[in-house]
Amino acid sequence: MLSLEIRRNIDAQGFEIVNGLLEAAERADGHRALSDHLWLDLRQGGRTGFAAIIGREDDHEHPVAYAQVSRGNESWSIDLVVHPHHRYEMAAIGPVMLDAALDVVRGEGGGCVHWWVFEPSAIYFELAEKVGMHPRRELFQMRRALPLETGLSLRNEPGFTRGFSFATDAASWLEVNNRAFASHAEQGDWNIETLTARTLEPWFDAEGFRITEIDGRIAGFCWTKMHPGAVGEIYVIAADPAFTGRGLGTKLTIAGLDWLAARGATTGMLYVDTNNDTAVGIYRKLGFVPVYRERAFVGDVS
Repeated sequence: MLSLEIRRNIDAQGFEIVNGLLEAAERADGHRALSDHLWLDLRQGGRTGFAAIIGREDDHEHPVAYAQVSRGNESWSIDLVVHPHHRYEMAAIGPVMLDAALDVVRGEGGGCVHWWVFEPSAIYFELAEKVGMHPRRELFQMRRALPLETGLSLRNEPGFTRGFSFATDAASWLEVNNRAFASHAEQGDWNIETLTARTLEPWFDAEGFRITEIDGRIAGFCWTKMHPGAVGEIYVIAADPAFTGRGLGTKLTIAGLDWLAARGATTGMLYVDTNNDTAVGIYRKLGFVPVYRERAFVGDVS
């Protein structure tokens, strides 16, 4: 029988217990189970609106499932990870874990909830329907080989070569980010604490930003991230809405890919909403192709 332990804070021992399950899922699936937002909440032990739900069965030493709740930009994010050895029990485990996660949101006053699933099979659509959630947003992960062809490269072009200085750029960067992603569930409404948490991650490299300025202010940026296996990610990219129509998105993407290739990346990757036709069109012209999709199931909890 499944028993649940709900923690609003995670200590080092609790983190190791949960991380053991997450690592087993990553080995089985080939990708990390939690988004960066949820992963940082877990690593930091739990900020306001955080809950870790650990599912156990009496005859198993390790957890069989983990669900997490994290507060986002005017919405909530949840995730569900079932141990690879227990996925045959998904139909029984899934509803219990999801109900517990949604009860946490309900207890915090409710709101809009996003549940992201990697290449969801039919069972995930069934689980979502059972708890009143419906398929909504969808992301591509897109990839291309690096380095760029000579005709595409912008290496050393003035205006697209500088990195990031927390002391002098943080406030203005946050303003641009929040204007560009004003309606975005995960990336919008960042504050200095959100940004600081990312800078403390072991992968963070301030020189991995490509920032461009117009009239002495940040007009756009491309934030890159190196992964194991010579994979480089366009982590966050945006142009200030005041400077749209100037082709900054394309140039910043190229600048970021040039930077990643110079760091040894042989593959470039990024995530983009499948219905963002402008961005998807830019990336396709730059040689990116979709390799998989993630689906968000969305519901309102009251």
